[in-house]
Amino acid sequence: MGLLEETQKEIRPLDAEEAWAADERLNSLTKPPGSLGYLEEIVRRYAAIRRDGSARKGRGAIAVFVSDHGVADAGVSAFPQAVTVEMLRNIAGGGAAISVLARRFGYELRTIDVGVRSDTSAAPFAGVTYRRVGSRTGNFLNGPAMTTGQVRLALEIGVETARDLASAGVTLIGIGEMGIANSTSASALLTALCGLPPESIVGRGTGLDDPGLRRKTEVVTRALELHHSALGDPMTMLAALGGFEIAAMAGVCIGGAACSVPVVVDGFISTAAAATAEKLIPGLIDHLFFSHRSAEGGHARVLEHLKVRPILSLDMRLGEGTGAALAMNVIESALDLFHNMATFAKAGVSGKVR
Repeated sequence: MGLLEETQKEIRPLDAEEAWAADERLNSLTKPPGSLGYLEEIVRRYAAIRRDGSARKGRGAIAVFVSDHGVADAGVSAFPQAVTVEMLRNIAGGGAAISVLARRFGYELRTIDVGVRSDTSAAPFAGVTYRRVGSRTGNFLNGPAMTTGQVRLALEIGVETARDLASAGVTLIGIGEMGIANSTSASALLTALCGLPPESIVGRGTGLDDPGLRRKTEVVTRALELHHSALGDPMTMLAALGGFEIAAMAGVCIGGAACSVPVVVDGFISTAAAATAEKLIPGLIDHLFFSHRSAEGGHARVLEHLKVRPILSLDMRLGEGTGAALAMNVIESALDLFHNMATFAKAGVSGKVR
């Protein structure tokens, strides 16, 4: 039995009793019942995922997986593929948006190269973890993007990342990504997973004009036709259409669930990873928080299809884990209220009459 199967066996349903224990304290705090709205549901779900009615808070971390995609050769991005390695250096060097937010909130930031086309591991960038599955995926217009062996390896890298963070005391993991053309891969996966028309899912990514958007939609449509026979099984679907970083993020979702650590999903591309993880292990989605409703493509329609509620809606579409970082701060704020507000009894405040 491999790591993936062992990890899957460790995943348990959410603990309803611990959610009720958290709810009992929420109802004892100096506020009208339910007046903190969705923040209260966040606390209950956190307690249920953590299997801890006291909802103890540890450290937060963001794992950003970086990889290139062969489908970039089809002209589906407004930026050249060289940007991926440049952004790998920028994220690890502290200059990217996620770098700023991680510093602002005090989160550990792990920048992980799982398949950037330009291999810098011989002269490694400071702050980069090298777990390379390959040098970019194949162009899925010519065949599968990955082998099933590469899919398994990338998933297990994600599982190992989650386990490592959990063992270091992290109780909230955000996932993010960077990779030129990865919104095309995510669009293909989400179209297949949700059964929605490509034109309702495909977005402008890095800023495509109208002809570029039409070309990208055509590429996704052709890929789905080419790989139709692979779409019935999540592993072969991921191999056909996915990316190293998407598979690795799916692995974090699986590993986090096994370790009872909530995983906070970023935006459009991270949602493709989460939806794939749910396809692999039905019910896994209960262990996840969805950070925000992205302005990219059909993200709103996908969230509705998955029946999940995003924490924020800020018209963001950057990726990198930026939405996850902001939502993690909201989750931590909800936990601070839970722990630090006075109860009616302690504050000497009269409770509800009836």
